[in-house]
Amino acid sequence: MVGRKKILAMMIIISMAIVFFGCSPQESSSEGNNDLTDGEIFKIGISQLAEHAALDDARIGFIDGLEDEGFIEGENIIVDYQNAQGEIPTTQLIAQNLVSQKVDLIFAITTPAAQSAFNVTKDIPILFTAVTDPVEAGIAESWESSNTNATGTSDATPIEEQFALLLELVPEAKKVGIIYNTSEVNSEIQIKGIQDIAEKFKLEIVVSGVTNANEIPQALDALVGKIDVLYTPTDNLIASSMPLIVNKTSEKNIPVVGAESAHVENGALATDGISYYDLGFQTAKMAVEVLRGKKPAEIPISTMEEYELLINEDSAKKLNITIPESLKNRGKFIKGGANS
Repeated sequence: MVGRKKILAMMIIISMAIVFFGCSPQESSSEGNNDLTDGEIFKIGISQLAEHAALDDARIGFIDGLEDEGFIEGENIIVDYQNAQGEIPTTQLIAQNLVSQKVDLIFAITTPAAQSAFNVTKDIPILFTAVTDPVEAGIAESWESSNTNATGTSDATPIEEQFALLLELVPEAKKVGIIYNTSEVNSEIQIKGIQDIAEKFKLEIVVSGVTNANEIPQALDALVGKIDVLYTPTDNLIASSMPLIVNKTSEKNIPVVGAESAHVENGALATDGISYYDLGFQTAKMAVEVLRGKKPAEIPISTMEEYELLINEDSAKKLNITIPESLKNRGKFIKGGANS
């Protein structure tokens, strides 16, 4: 009888130990990870059209944004990053590869990358950034709800503010040149908007379209004799060629006003535009909602909440441009780039 009582007592003690030591740490870990699925590892595929500062910043911002929410590469996420090196058809191959791997989410950087991913899958969630107009690009039905498996952030720029900045820096400007890649839908969309806004500022727009980097020098040679300022839109081919563009325009004392901060970092005079790092970070917050169970169609497409006034001091000095006091008080000044 005594032996049975001892055995029963030992079983009770062992059971209590299992409950205490087996469950408590697991519950604590779950609470500390903001309700992340216990032990689940997510695979995220990244499709990036080209390798240049703006898109690299978007990717880095995305990874940092995920980490900020507790999704850390090597711990609870695996990241497969693939770059098309500027070849639009390659984005289709990348999308097919990521789908074949059955990734949990695709992060598509640029309009072509997002379009390719959307063409390949209607099931895997797609988070995009650096897409100027997702509705026009055919990957969303509206900005409020895509009604598809895609959502993300737009890099639509405040063109009106940028043209106002252009005239503050170069008040005598009458003709503005624009060089862009005719193969990029996002660039075509921007050109339409620019034409309308230019009329408000009584500026004449001189447009030159190119299809590859080899055409840029000749296009610039034809432009610089006709314009007072060059405006560079958010265009991947142009972004990759900014050092060349800045060097060619500087030879003729033509200022360059860019659509985004990486243009200025590469030698453009100024921008009142977007930070691709911030866009990537913002997109990561949306991706986390999806990883936690929300559908992309339930998350509205968003744009930048704040823009960045950036001025390159080296470029201003080389072009003999005096920065107005009004800009000195509210702008951020940097050095470097092609004019340094």
